[in-house]
Amino acid sequence: MSKSIPPIVPMSSPDLTDADRQAVMAVLETPNLSIGPKIQEFEAAFCRLMGARHAMGVNSGTAGLHLCVRAASIGAGDLVLTTPFSFVASTNVLLFENATPVFVDVDPRTGNLDVQQVAAALHDLSAGGESARRRLPRKGAPDRGRLNGILGVDVFGQPADWDVLRRLATEYHLPLIEDSCEALGAQYKGRTAGMLGDYGVFGFYPNKQITTGEGGMIVTNDDAAAAQMRALRNQGRAPGDTWLSHTFLGYNYRMDELSAALGISQLQRLEELMHKRQQVADWYARDLKGIPGIEAPQYASSTTRASWFVYVIRVASGVDRQALAGRLAERGIPVRPYFLPIHLQPYMVERFGYQTGDFPVTEDLGARGLALPFSGVMTEEQVGLVCQALRASL
Repeated sequence: MSKSIPPIVPMSSPDLTDADRQAVMAVLETPNLSIGPKIQEFEAAFCRLMGARHAMGVNSGTAGLHLCVRAASIGAGDLVLTTPFSFVASTNVLLFENATPVFVDVDPRTGNLDVQQVAAALHDLSAGGESARRRLPRKGAPDRGRLNGILGVDVFGQPADWDVLRRLATEYHLPLIEDSCEALGAQYKGRTAGMLGDYGVFGFYPNKQITTGEGGMIVTNDDAAAAQMRALRNQGRAPGDTWLSHTFLGYNYRMDELSAALGISQLQRLEELMHKRQQVADWYARDLKGIPGIEAPQYASSTTRASWFVYVIRVASGVDRQALAGRLAERGIPVRPYFLPIHLQPYMVERFGYQTGDFPVTEDLGARGLALPFSGVMTEEQVGLVCQALRASL
């Protein structure tokens, strides 16, 4: 069998300009590398963009989600409904606080939470008894857990069905957290992703719509939660605390000035960056037509604007995905499975006893999803090379 060759198309590349680089270099000309004016400027720009009262820069999307969990008073013994089809961070932040993630399967079209199943799960958990027990993992769940939250994810840049999730959260008096780390700029029924729950979080890893290298942003209109999260991200320092005073048990989740400066510069180009990603997605949609054995991404009617994070196709059930990936690698085309089900990660199986078959839609999407090379700096020629290689490899 021939070996793979060096990639002729990168899996992903950040879209950086000289202005971005100069913005970072300018910070190095100052004495302020942390807790300075740039983070305040970045947060103010985000508030304007989102129409939010508060925006808090943090050092990762994961950190942002963890602070939202803390602000929602989710803790040991609590049960939180969430998705098994996501990056592991959306589950891990619950485990950090010894809460139990209660998984609900996803919509086969979008990969987002199946809101009908969410409603059924909430009904069963509230009813108690055998109805509640069958919703819980086989082991590791508390005997009398308190239902205390919904954490939804905007998968691959498409918002979940937030009107239904909001109605359910209100009906059952639950905090609602929106993991919008993959969906900056997306819109749900004309409304801004990230502002559809009680708290929203964005991530700025290098493959995201904008990047700060590492970093994230929390947005909310909840004044008390914002004050708490600001203190917790800064080692638990409350307003009025000196540098060595700590009112709360907190974390070093701060965003530094270099990252914030890059974020400001990138955010000014958000519309341009989203347009370029949309163009690449359009080229893919055109060139993938007629290739047998694959399914292009699908979007719900409620998604009034997609924000392309990755481009994930699904191979037909009869296609050997691993063999296909190997043949593509031989042609210099890197691809990745996307996502692997959270409940089947080794540490989740060990802790909660999950088994294959527990969430069949998630497992099917996990078995058939294949992320193609994607970024806003891809050319039409590169997209064509990927699709030609895919056609030949199938």
